[in-house]
Amino acid sequence: MFARSALYRTAFIFCALTVFAATAQQENREPEAATGIYQQQLVSGKQYMVSSAHPMATEAGRAVLAKGGSAVDAAIATQLMLGLVEPQSSGIGGGAFMLHWQAKQQQLTTFDGREVAPAAATADLFRDANGKTMDWREAYVGGKSVGVPGVVAMLAQAHQQHGKLPWAELFTDVIAAAEQGFPVSSRTARQLEMGWNKGVSQFYDSKQYFFPNNKSVAEGSTLKNPAYAATLKTIAAQGPDGFYKGELAKAISERVQTAPVNPGTLSVADLASYKVQQPEAVCIPYRVYKVCGMAPPSSGGIAVLQMLGILQQYDLNKIAPDSVQATHILAQAAKLAFADRDRYLADPAFVAVPVEGMLAPDYLARRAELIAPDKAGAAAEAGTPEGAPALLSAKSPELPNTSHFSIVDNDGNAVSMTTSIENVFGSGLMVGGFLLNNQLTDFSLSPEIDGHLVANRVEGGKRPRSSMAPMMVFDQNNKLKLVIGSPGGSRIINYVAQSIVAVLDWELDVQQALNLPRITHRNDYLALEKGTALEKQQGVLEDMGYKVQLQDLNSGLHAIMITESGLQGAADPRREGSVAGK
Repeated sequence: MFARSALYRTAFIFCALTVFAATAQQENREPEAATGIYQQQLVSGKQYMVSSAHPMATEAGRAVLAKGGSAVDAAIATQLMLGLVEPQSSGIGGGAFMLHWQAKQQQLTTFDGREVAPAAATADLFRDANGKTMDWREAYVGGKSVGVPGVVAMLAQAHQQHGKLPWAELFTDVIAAAEQGFPVSSRTARQLEMGWNKGVSQFYDSKQYFFPNNKSVAEGSTLKNPAYAATLKTIAAQGPDGFYKGELAKAISERVQTAPVNPGTLSVADLASYKVQQPEAVCIPYRVYKVCGMAPPSSGGIAVLQMLGILQQYDLNKIAPDSVQATHILAQAAKLAFADRDRYLADPAFVAVPVEGMLAPDYLARRAELIAPDKAGAAAEAGTPEGAPALLSAKSPELPNTSHFSIVDNDGNAVSMTTSIENVFGSGLMVGGFLLNNQLTDFSLSPEIDGHLVANRVEGGKRPRSSMAPMMVFDQNNKLKLVIGSPGGSRIINYVAQSIVAVLDWELDVQQALNLPRITHRNDYLALEKGTALEKQQGVLEDMGYKVQLQDLNSGLHAIMITESGLQGAADPRREGSVAGK
């Protein structure tokens, strides 16, 4: 066991570094010299609040709440606007996970709007004619990587259960913005200019939209999307059938099957048969709190909970958040969680996932015993939780171009929703004014290792594993305390767990928690956020045996904390998100 006494005896680990600013800034974003990261200011409110990745999306959600709409109503307006103004990260061509809290009934429900592999997909989807596994840089572009989108169906089902305003009314603001035009953000312009996704600059529709006159759209330029407006008018009038059936469904299927690169098999039948799932949330006690997240095929919920269950063995409130000691413990907990994640987590409709065993307190206590007080150790091996099937570990490429928003309405109901089209600009294929996802590359590209099947292999009708981790935290009286989540590919797990610890153990306000420099470990190497005070820890950590890399860790956390005095909203200073409320 990594004994607490050993922790406190290891004096060289405990080096104080100034990491966050505890005082309010004069402006919304003001540079903090100690970290090199801009410090966002906490936003307070009494009635309702939205925190999302773009000011126009935040305003769309706020306007709905101001009209008396529910948290789900606001989520619909927020997501539709994100699909317009942040097309590189999410949209109706992708998928999402949502947690929904009904305050009066004290009931937590979840919505799984994850993409689904076409029925014709096989384990050899990402193997070439010679049986060689494709490189993911080749696999994600074009039609082969496109899964059946789930966002529209998920939002419609959530609205049916928890909506207050008429469905069509939630579309009006974004339709107007698409027709009248909106300013291109610096993030969108920069990612287009960098040319990370070659498909978006080569495929006809996306090239015409994002690269008029063969040049990428410039920051601040006005961009109109009449095709998206037309699509939204159809969905507003017809409901989800306007997306999953009829002319739009035919256009989506045709675009995938006739893609100039990697044509896929997605059919109109695949679209028409899509079903939203509502599994039970996964929860564990943490200190005096209860923390809840999504069940598989999201690996994010379980991995975050495993990290917290391991961290629960230590008195983190006695450890400075800006110390090497804190970095070491967070990294070790993440290593152990990722080892289990890579072996066991996949779509439970296809693979037996040992959820109870992975979250059992005695199992997590045993996992914590593997942590040495002053050594990094080798890569962690997966444990053997009760009910574990005989599988081999496998990784899949997950990229950080996702989005998250948190919402609390006037009745105390809340939404935590993480949404994605996977890679920046998804598959690069555009239809009806929106981009199609490349989420099938979240499967293991190779279905077997040394002749043994891996859990997260491709199968027809299967949902790929995800790291998306929308979370909610409740106090000892089952009252909602924190709504949180982040984009960031597989690093989401680290971002969310670190931020929850910052609020619950280190008692930072929610904005200070999001301002903290980021630490990630995915059972490979330790990444420290470049340009922050964490850089000063590198030498000590390398002496402990860590492979350290200084990187831009571009989290995009959005969170709302419920306090006795009201609501406190926070947006990650690393992105262009904002908070609004009343």
